[in-house]
Amino acid sequence: MVEFFNNYGSQMMRLIWEHLYISMVALGLGVVVAVPLGILLTRTEKLATGFIGVASILQTIPSLALLALMIPIFGIGRFPAIIALFIYSLLPILRNTYTGMRKVNPDLVDAARGMGMTEFQLIKKVELPQAAPVIMAGIRLSGTYVIAWAALASYIGAGGLGDFIFNGLNLYIPELIIGGTIPVTILALLVDFVLGQVEKKVTPRNQITE
Repeated sequence: MVEFFNNYGSQMMRLIWEHLYISMVALGLGVVVAVPLGILLTRTEKLATGFIGVASILQTIPSLALLALMIPIFGIGRFPAIIALFIYSLLPILRNTYTGMRKVNPDLVDAARGMGMTEFQLIKKVELPQAAPVIMAGIRLSGTYVIAWAALASYIGAGGLGDFIFNGLNLYIPELIIGGTIPVTILALLVDFVLGQVEKKVTPRNQITE
């Protein structure tokens, strides 16, 4: 292990940074797009089934196939990898945002409307705080998925820890495979833990059952 870090330590730090950068940008884009869209779909029920259905179909495309599809459209490198991972991040966040907003206690909504709140105030002060734990659960799930799938981004020249894994497979060097796989697993667990803590923080006290 010491010899591995002596030989590949600096390269591993660079690849970890690349892996996190690609993953977090894709996840951030997923949140920015899917959360507002999920909220909007609760106001336009006729569109909800269609949008969620399209997102579900995109999620069923094999990750390597989607990455390969990015090449003729966007070329190779980080940008097409981020686009592919962004597409994969959408469904859990979109579905959980829609579900969380729909499950807000209707009595709270009626009371807020009775107080004269506008739709924007209703969303901001009532529905979003109540739906936040469900939304964060979707973001947490997407975060774990994206970290894991980002290992395949090396396939299209985006870098990340997948470089170790693919190089290890191509050159038959087991320590490179392990040196890429273990950090990816640790990163996925770390992201899941951090987002789990955020989920607890945004859970209203009246919803905490522990």
